[in-house]
Amino acid sequence: MLNYDVTGSGETLVLVHGSWSDRNNWLPVVPGLAESFRVVAYDRRGSGLSELGVEGTRREHEDDLATLIEGLADEPVHLAGTSFGGSIALGLAVRRPELIRNLVVHEPPLLSLVAEDPEIQPQLMAVATSVGSVLERLERGDVAGAARQFVEEIAFEPGAWEQLPPPLRETMIDSAPAFLAEQTDPLWAVVDPTALAGIAGPVLLSQGDQSPDWFRQIVGRLARAIEGAEVYTYRGAGHAPHLTDPDDYLATVTSFLSREMVGA
Repeated sequence: MLNYDVTGSGETLVLVHGSWSDRNNWLPVVPGLAESFRVVAYDRRGSGLSELGVEGTRREHEDDLATLIEGLADEPVHLAGTSFGGSIALGLAVRRPELIRNLVVHEPPLLSLVAEDPEIQPQLMAVATSVGSVLERLERGDVAGAARQFVEEIAFEPGAWEQLPPPLRETMIDSAPAFLAEQTDPLWAVVDPTALAGIAGPVLLSQGDQSPDWFRQIVGRLARAIEGAEVYTYRGAGHAPHLTDPDDYLATVTSFLSREMVGA
């Protein structure tokens, strides 16, 4: 069973968190979003208060999300995902476009889109090396060390671990098994570019100008593949603008969704 919180009223907006986190990752922006929407923030399988020990593939996460939407809403929903949560949101939009009205996605790590790009091969090789080291730490039980390494070598920058609030660090440690399961899925970072053209609703893709270049390359490829997709860049922000720049994230997402609602 998936655990979720519902806040506010109006059209339904479902929030999909990334790896190493849970529904509380959205707390800085939920109150603001709830002024305009019925906001659903849920714990993906293996995270938060959802059933633990049942970590799954990205497709299983997509199926979970579909089931949640069908159980909570009788019409298409607004959907926002960040990082791996963005990959899940995009995957579901490809497979079940009838469930989604509008889509907001920040920096999904869909590496298959840039795997053949020679200009960023050195970056991808460095990421692969770091991820491999993180997985090795997890497999030998050094969960805290793995979480720190992921934060400081992949998601953010050296020194970032100590800047995270203690509850967020604890959540990352608790969610480590789910990350390990995600990484063992051979299709975790794969998407068919031609299938993206079938996404029906308006799409807002976002990136941070402080994020690694390969994230921006992925967003660029997605924008070319999804007809009519808009791209927004968070200035001075990186991979988690809903945490580091919540006012900007709130204004951007609310403006996009409200504009699309009026134009529907």
